[in-house]
Parts: sequence; structure tokens; C-alpha cells
Amino acid sequence: MARYSRSAGKDVERAMDRRKKGKLKRGKGGKGGTVKSRKQAIAIGLSEARKKGKKVPKKASKKKKSKKKSGKKKTR
Repeated sequence: MARYSRSAGKDVERAMDRRKKGKLKRGKGGKGGTVKSRKQAIAIGLSEARKKGKKVPKKASKKKKSKKKSGKKKTR
């Protein structure tokens, strides 16, 4: 069973083309400059597909880091 719909793949392909032409912008409203990274272009394409309601898996949630106390004792 496919994880992504074909139309979602087309959205990613379009985003990649816009990156190549230098038309793909980052940030809200495209005010963060042009996208240089290939991975970022793919992420933008997938996010656009999600907004259109296409079949794309949910974003991976960030795992919280827990602080571990070291077992070392302070000596005077």
C-alpha cells in the first residue's frame, strides 16, 4: 500500500522545480528568502499537499529530551 498519493508526489515535484528556478521561498509569506536545500523543498511540497488534503503521512512529532542527572558526587 502506498504511503503517499501520486498527486502529493506531483506537489513535491512542483516545489522542486520552483527551487531550481529560485522561486521557492521559505518562511511565512515567503519573507525568509529563497530555499537552497533539497530537503527543505521536499518538506514544503509535502506540507502544501497536506494543506490540500492529499494522502500524506502525518509529521513526525519531536521527542522531548529528558535531563538526566549524572551519578557523580561532588567532593570537597
